[in-house]
Amino acid sequence: MGSHSIGTKVSKMQSASRVFRRFSSTTANPKVFFDINIGSKSSGRLVIELRADKVPKTAENFRQLCTGEAGVGKSGKPLHYKGSKFHRIIPNFMCQGGDFTAGNGTGGESIYGEKFKDEAFVLKHQGPGILSMANAGPNTNGSQFFLTTVDCPWLDKAHVVFGKVVEGLDVLETMEAQGSNSGATRVPVIIEDCGELPN
Repeated sequence: MGSHSIGTKVSKMQSASRVFRRFSSTTANPKVFFDINIGSKSSGRLVIELRADKVPKTAENFRQLCTGEAGVGKSGKPLHYKGSKFHRIIPNFMCQGGDFTAGNGTGGESIYGEKFKDEAFVLKHQGPGILSMANAGPNTNGSQFFLTTVDCPWLDKAHVVFGKVVEGLDVLETMEAQGSNSGATRVPVIIEDCGELPN
């Protein structure tokens, strides 16, 4: 057996190792989807990877709110994003949603009760499509979240990043275009359907 065949075996092993690392990193983290409706028109799908490897409690809250498996909350409303709207969209900043109890940014509820603590500030608000928790100050996480449309480094250490859009950034851009400086949307931007995708 010559050195070439040994080198080939090593190369194949390294290649397999790289594939495994990619596979394990994607399978470790759940992926969820939002089917978006803009102005009563189906407008495409966002696919989001949740960073359960870094912030498992925050990721699990969001995952269950996407599937609706947690049932009905203390508010008497389903713990489910389906049918809720993005109530605040500011171009060149972010799209905020997740208030399925009041629909205006004053409500929301987590699967753990009304609020839960900031889990960790290990991930950054770098680039468009970053998923982060909206809050009213430290340790006030519920169900509200936002998706960035630009870099937002000033939000690091104040909001918990726990995911990223991996498909559908064009849909996010279309959503962003419905916003205004006040955050009011030109037409309703609704999560028509949502759930978890198989790994």
